[in-house]
Amino acid sequence: MRTRAAVLCGAAVVVAGSLSAVPAGASAPRAADTASVARPAWKKCGTEDHPTLQCATLKVPLNHAKPHERQITLALTRIPHTATTYQGPLLVNPGGPGGSGLTLAGAVASSLPKEVAAQYDVIGFDPRGVGASEPALDCDPGHFAPVRPDSVPSTPAVEKANLARAKSFAAACGSKYADVLPYIDTVSAVRDMDLIRQALGARKLNYFGYSYGTYLGAVYAKLFPERVRRLVLDSVVDPTEVWYDVNLNQDLAFNDRHRAFLAWVAKHDGTYRLGTDPERIEAQWYAMRAALAKKPAGGKVGASELEDTFIPGGYYNGYWPSLAEAFAAYVTDKDADPLVEAYENLGAVDSSGDNGYSIYTAVECRDAAWPRDWRQWRRDNWAVHEKAPFMTWNNAWYNAPCAFWPIEPLKPVNVANGKLPPVLLFQATNDAATPYEGGVTMHRLLARSSLVVEEGGGNHGVTLSGNTCLDKHLAAYLTNGTVPRGGGEIDAVCPALPDPKPSDAASTTLRGATLHGMLGFRG
Repeated sequence: MRTRAAVLCGAAVVVAGSLSAVPAGASAPRAADTASVARPAWKKCGTEDHPTLQCATLKVPLNHAKPHERQITLALTRIPHTATTYQGPLLVNPGGPGGSGLTLAGAVASSLPKEVAAQYDVIGFDPRGVGASEPALDCDPGHFAPVRPDSVPSTPAVEKANLARAKSFAAACGSKYADVLPYIDTVSAVRDMDLIRQALGARKLNYFGYSYGTYLGAVYAKLFPERVRRLVLDSVVDPTEVWYDVNLNQDLAFNDRHRAFLAWVAKHDGTYRLGTDPERIEAQWYAMRAALAKKPAGGKVGASELEDTFIPGGYYNGYWPSLAEAFAAYVTDKDADPLVEAYENLGAVDSSGDNGYSIYTAVECRDAAWPRDWRQWRRDNWAVHEKAPFMTWNNAWYNAPCAFWPIEPLKPVNVANGKLPPVLLFQATNDAATPYEGGVTMHRLLARSSLVVEEGGGNHGVTLSGNTCLDKHLAAYLTNGTVPRGGGEIDAVCPALPDPKPSDAASTTLRGATLHGMLGFRG
């Protein structure tokens, strides 16, 4: 979640100029305008963990306004239902934008109670442009290759270097994908989802989305309310702040979450030997950052890469033990090897790979207007940095190509909706990636929704992660549509899981690499 003053690619701007923005009250296309799609030809593609997994592809229009012209390909996976009671397809999405959903089908099917999963065909998909779908975007291979300039633009030269990277990425996308970029956006992906529903032969769709996937689901519900059967949104994006303001609010929340990690390190001084005062430990962390800015560890981990490495700890506290070990080794033992290893394991996850980042920028830059005057970015991000220095500028540069994007933006969709069946929302109170207020806002906008809150939780993506209280609500809803009704801002509260122990380093990193490794970072 994370426009430009000059023309970067004339061809791209000409294409974009022929499009009209999607209005805030966007509606479904007329039946005559809708493409017809063939049933997927499912083939076995089982793995050791998911032996019944099947794979298929689906052709959809690049431009849904011209459904009989150029077609693109979506990649699909399926865990078929096994129960005699069949409740239809359950489409799942991990977020991003840019997250691949192919492996999520197996993860969700195996994490739900067997009797619940057995009633659904759990369907994973790579949205347009993502992963195994074709064409898969890769605007600028190696954009996150180390060592990048320091994210904090403390001098004009550093700011100029970071701006050059952002402009170069936007120009590369515009040059390479001028004919595709106008159709990489949330509304186009939502219309793809309805074609998936049609191809599966389902009159209505069940949907389960995390992170950005909650916005994707809410937009689907807005455009196709009569086609929604069940809708589960976990770790909810604030749909009224798409996308510039969402990212500024993320910066504040991630700073709080990083400080929670430092307080956890202080609590376990016996293991990490960094002291018992969180503020003193915070000073040591920023001293480490300053040292790495001058001399990157292993020639790979400079100041920006250090932030990349620790940002995943804001998504999932299961990473905390490994991050604390690397931090302590660098500070107390002058050993940079664990830090380099942590960067290689986690830093690359944050950047989502070249394809994931290409789709992330393409969708967010196209979905909504971003400031085109860099002076506004500078003012806003310095103001937030004063309060939240941990990742504000890192996040700013992550999104900065949107200041120079070669395609004109659409208008965000107003997802307010009174036409849906009961909807189930999940939100942790201390989630950094999608702050708590977003869940409350979505609850208010979706008239028949229920909000289940994980009190004190700070992880991103809270269901199917070991919290039995949350999962009972999820299972009841998927079984018979039951939702809690509290009658206020919150309908049900579940206590958070305990923070990890230092000894959990190996096991929690493995656990995080399953579900949380699939969730789209930065959204």
